[in-house]
Amino acid sequence: MPKYLIGLCAAVGFTATLTLGTAFGQQDTAQKTTQNQTSPDGKSTQEAKVANPEDLVDDQGVPLYMVKDGKVDKGTYNGYRRYASSCHVCHGPDGLGSSFAPALVDSLKRMDYWQFTDVVTNGRTNMGATGDKVMPTFGSDPNVMLNLADIYRYLKARSDDKLGRGRPERIKSAS
Repeated sequence: MPKYLIGLCAAVGFTATLTLGTAFGQQDTAQKTTQNQTSPDGKSTQEAKVANPEDLVDDQGVPLYMVKDGKVDKGTYNGYRRYASSCHVCHGPDGLGSSFAPALVDSLKRMDYWQFTDVVTNGRTNMGATGDKVMPTFGSDPNVMLNLADIYRYLKARSDDKLGRGRPERIKSAS
């Protein structure tokens, strides 16, 4: 087996173990100071306040984002970069959609993290009214799969209207 495949398998296995451990409540309680808030229009928003912004997840293992004064955590920033390199060709800049694929900022208003993960991993066919659109599978693309939580963070912040268009600025770490 080529060395790069061994490394990729190890990275995927580590990520799956970390995700499953978090999903089953094995997360350090000191980092679980997340809160759901309601916006002025009555919609639920997703925000978090924790010591390590790149490790933001809720009790179910769903990635959370942090936006403060228009700046984003490391994970959300990485999600922007990965979205721009892999997703924007079809889904348009800033997740606003195109003639090829739907606006993900709208899709994530109806889709949870697990549905998003399933579609990205396995793809989808016959999505359009005419059945002519196909979302390809990205389950074997390490550039997407190893950064899927960050891509979700970025798109969810956009979907919740917490992050504007364009390249976000990163929150500087305290170190």
